[in-house]
Amino acid sequence: MTETTKTHPIAKIIIVLMLLVLAIVVLFPFFALLLASFKPSTELLRYGLNLKLQAHLMSFKNYIYLFQDGAKYLTWYKNSLIITAVGTVLSLLFSSMVGYALAVYDFKGRNATFILVLAVMMIPTEILMLPLYKLMVSFKMINTYWGVIVPTMVAPIAIFFFRQYALGLPRELLDAARIDGCSEFRIFFSIMVPLMKPAFGAMAILQAMGYWNSFLWPTVVLRTEDMFTLPIGLSGLLTPYGNNYDILISGSLLTILPIIILFMFFQRYFISGLTVGGVKG
Repeated sequence: MTETTKTHPIAKIIIVLMLLVLAIVVLFPFFALLLASFKPSTELLRYGLNLKLQAHLMSFKNYIYLFQDGAKYLTWYKNSLIITAVGTVLSLLFSSMVGYALAVYDFKGRNATFILVLAVMMIPTEILMLPLYKLMVSFKMINTYWGVIVPTMVAPIAIFFFRQYALGLPRELLDAARIDGCSEFRIFFSIMVPLMKPAFGAMAILQAMGYWNSFLWPTVVLRTEDMFTLPIGLSGLLTPYGNNYDILISGSLLTILPIIILFMFFQRYFISGLTVGGVKG
């Protein structure tokens, strides 16, 4: 017992050092991009990404260019924020309701519906792209925010996750609420949603990242430059006639901020939500 007690602090120090080294390795690309965002494109093409602090070459010209008159960066940023915010909220709302219903209510065809959800998860997005595009054309949603949001508003992976989490909710609360005269909607929003906060926190981060980084489907739906999202707009900086890597890196770094802020708000729910939701069954 004494030997174990003496070696425990040493093992703890080793673990901390290993995690510190791992963190440095993981953050290395971020620091390299941060320094590169202040350097001219010619320097990047000549030496690539590095950690050299060349003060005489570094400036804020790249960031100034992003926000100068005529630049569409703020417009792209606004479009991405709107699509991500609206899409995430609607996806959490509808996906949680479907997942909750599949877990709590007994109705004919429940298992078949769940199997269908699992089947849709296995279908690549590229296969569904043509029928979805025709559907958006018929709904007159091309080049609109709704054209990007509606096809992914009810996500199969989110339905599966909420169902797994809702399977662990106490059914006694449902019976007690019904005896008190609560409607099914009030039971869901007033009782079950607060109990599902970890699930909402985890899915909020994952769904928001999906909308924020989405490139292929917005490229198909959005037509004009004023409607482009950040991934589409920034990709336009790379052309056969010139590659503005300096502007691209600066713009890409600023796109990380909303995801970092979102993670800071929901990080306490993220791990617990993924852990609990992944083992219920």
